[in-house]
Amino acid sequence: MFKGSNVALVTPFKNDKLDDETYINLIHFHIKNGTNGLVPAGTTGESPTLSHEEHERVIELCVKESKGQLPVFAGTGSNSTEEAISLTKHAEKIGATGALVVTPYYNKPTQEGLYQHYKAINDKCGIPIIIYNIPGRSVIDMSVDTMARLYELKNIVGVKDATGDLDRVNDTLKKLGKEFMQLTGNDDNALEFNKRGGVGAISVTANIAPKLCSEFQKLSVMNDKQSSLDAEKLNDILQPIHHSMFVESNPSPVKYAAKLLKLCEDEVRLPLVKVTDPTKEIIKKALQSAKLI
Repeated sequence: MFKGSNVALVTPFKNDKLDDETYINLIHFHIKNGTNGLVPAGTTGESPTLSHEEHERVIELCVKESKGQLPVFAGTGSNSTEEAISLTKHAEKIGATGALVVTPYYNKPTQEGLYQHYKAINDKCGIPIIIYNIPGRSVIDMSVDTMARLYELKNIVGVKDATGDLDRVNDTLKKLGKEFMQLTGNDDNALEFNKRGGVGAISVTANIAPKLCSEFQKLSVMNDKQSSLDAEKLNDILQPIHHSMFVESNPSPVKYAAKLLKLCEDEVRLPLVKVTDPTKEIIKKALQSAKLI
């Protein structure tokens, strides 16, 4: 359903407004360049600073323009359960493949609170849901045991794991089985993540290197020796880019990289700001090392 290289789409702005034309061009850029799936309105899409109407429009445009050519897992999470339900219902109504639902941030719910949050969304919606576990931003970490409870529900199908804990992949595979989709949210650990049972990534780097990321993902899950060697070579090429995307707060670096590639402007919304000159140099060198510029 959702494997390989899935892009955590940036949301282009122009004069602090959604830049629909550029956003539509980005979607078609990914369709043409090997991306396996689209994830609008997530962290990289600056969902915290989108209005409710903008959030819905970003998802609608993605579904409309992709025209079923790629799966769309819409970012519909919130630290308000009712808002998460509303956004997920909207994604379902307009035809999204599924929803990516982040663990509630700031509230710091217990494991039981996490379970009840996702259960409420599951019970009121009818599309597949991927849990987005990112303790570095949300402060709370969903346990494998809580995930296992949620997997018993009808709509919970997988996790975007941004914990950085590779042992978690093994633990999750052992407890939930291989049908539970594990996607890394950390581009830099994707090779080892897939070796341990992962099936792909929801990627920041794929915004600017879709072909490289897609080919890397394809090779990384093959079992023959040559494919493994080729995956390692691509991983070495991609690592400087992965690193450069997080020298400052995401998505400011990837938007600057996208500007260098003439994909979109580097405008971000406060409290985010554009990257500094030293970071610009790091990004340029990383793109040059991969022969993207």
